[in-house]
Amino acid sequence: MLTVVIETRNDEEGLARTLASLISAAVEGVVRDVIVCDAGSTDQTHSVAEHAGCNYIAEGGAAAALREAKGEWLLMLEPGARLAEGWTESVVAHLARMTMPARFSRARASRTPFLARVFSRPTALAEGLVISKQRAAALAKSAKSAEAIARGLATKKLDGEIFPRGK
Repeated sequence: MLTVVIETRNDEEGLARTLASLISAAVEGVVRDVIVCDAGSTDQTHSVAEHAGCNYIAEGGAAAALREAKGEWLLMLEPGARLAEGWTESVVAHLARMTMPARFSRARASRTPFLARVFSRPTALAEGLVISKQRAAALAKSAKSAEAIARGLATKKLDGEIFPRGK
């Protein structure tokens, strides 16, 4: 069903945490494949991806990942983000009835205080992104990264929760 795309650079620990949160979904058959797009890491990112059975792409970024993706839907995540238990049900329900992109809700324990939210600029992938491969491919023509693909999209909120990177 889903291809997970993770763009990373020198974040082997964050990548390992993100991949660990995907294990149950892979066992259930919701996650079909995981693609790690590396932007020039000098740490052990490649080894982490290889040991986890991911498809590792050293060059080409999101556009290369889209060409390799086996699923018709993509789940784009930042390294270090962790999906909370039960996220698969909300994604499967969304895919059954919607065609628009969607993002997860931030886990209650990781929500930033109001003033901090006002004065900070979160990344476009802080809440993940579920998007059709077709739509992502169209956006990738002008966007060079997963972050750029996710920026400015109108999305639906999923019931599933995410712990953003660093939380």
